[in-house]
Amino acid sequence: MKKFNIILFAGILVFASSCIKQLDIEPLQSIDASQALESGEDIESAIVGAYGIMHGGALYGTNLNLIPELLGSDNYLLWRGTFQSYRQIMNKSVFIDNAEASRTWIQGYRAINIANNVLANLAKVEDVDQRSQLEAEARFIRGIMLFELVRIYGAPYDAQGSNSGLGLVLNLVAVDTEAEASVEGSRSTVAQTYAQLIQDLEAAEPNLPDSYSGNNRFRATTYAAKAFLARVYLQQGNYAAALAKANEVIESGNFELNPAIVAAFGNKFTSESIFELYNNDQNNAGTANDGLTTFYASLPGIGRSDIRVLEAFANQYESTDDRRSQLIYRGSGARPNQLQNGKYTNFGQNIPIIRISEMYLIRAEANIRLGSALGAEPLQDINTVRERSRATTLTAVTLDDVLKERSFELAFEGYRIHDLKRLKLGTGTFAWDDPKLVFPIPEREIRANSNLQQNPGY
Repeated sequence: MKKFNIILFAGILVFASSCIKQLDIEPLQSIDASQALESGEDIESAIVGAYGIMHGGALYGTNLNLIPELLGSDNYLLWRGTFQSYRQIMNKSVFIDNAEASRTWIQGYRAINIANNVLANLAKVEDVDQRSQLEAEARFIRGIMLFELVRIYGAPYDAQGSNSGLGLVLNLVAVDTEAEASVEGSRSTVAQTYAQLIQDLEAAEPNLPDSYSGNNRFRATTYAAKAFLARVYLQQGNYAAALAKANEVIESGNFELNPAIVAAFGNKFTSESIFELYNNDQNNAGTANDGLTTFYASLPGIGRSDIRVLEAFANQYESTDDRRSQLIYRGSGARPNQLQNGKYTNFGQNIPIIRISEMYLIRAEANIRLGSALGAEPLQDINTVRERSRATTLTAVTLDDVLKERSFELAFEGYRIHDLKRLKLGTGTFAWDDPKLVFPIPEREIRANSNLQQNPGY
């Protein structure tokens, strides 16, 4: 696999980079890592640059949200746009030269390589506390990127299986020379990939700060690492571990649901946001050919309305539920009168990656599955989420109730296919482990690396 020997020259990319357009998948500004990282300030800039890559359209700015939603689109949403790359995803007919498969792989590994270069140059950081934090952030970034990529390009995790299927190439060393970039790695198993990403997140958790202030609030905290671990453990079916981490986040008292659910998306760094990537009108995934607002919104002058919410899904909400009345609306822009997702309506809005409501839902599900009540009874946690949205409170709760609540609360946030796979439900006529629900390794990577095995069916 081709590895990138780059580190962004200006880590302040998060605030000042130009938009990443639909097919801009190659790095534009870079210098050799061995020259770039000479001081603690350089390494700090590199870490900030990695966050900048993650908020781009190939990753959290668009694709890490949109790919899982389109793969699980049946009875949920419909792609109506002109980009065939996304239409292929919705139709489960992704080609090996698919632009989204290519750029998400490339940019994910680009962020991983920056993390590796930071880890390789930590000795240049004189301040001990700064060194510890930068190491933790690098491992956090590498861990979450491995998690996101393995769920898209690797065989689905099976809690009852050996997980010996194809996972990712585990690039854990810095690539800053042509010789290192030419090394052809092979793919590890799904089990090995999960073991590595968990190791990274567990190592990061105790050495990340509890919080940030000012312009650094987009950076990872110990609670972001805990929350991601809760998400990882849930994907594995490790309910005891997922429960423990979700409970730690909730019981910290650092997060609470906003009075109105729209605030989590319309405002920046609200009280319910555990991890959120910074955005503004100048620095976002795009206003014409990329970005969640571009694809989801249908408002005067805002959005292309490329994604339509299906009536069958919207009608599952109660009419009084704010998640229906405020976060699903009839468009008035590009395609009027069709149902649209109202979570992304402003080009410059921040992108919440993990919210505290997810932790309530994980704790409720894990407690039900384990027959326990750590932190709170499952009924209490579900009603906490429902009351905020003015949905009718329940008098009793089942596992099906919790799973339905996940689909309501986390709709259009990049969970859809991952939940369908872990629950072994599949989508439409496709079984949960159908190879069509796994992306191909990009054609350019297969051609460049004879050791890189392609996924079944491609």
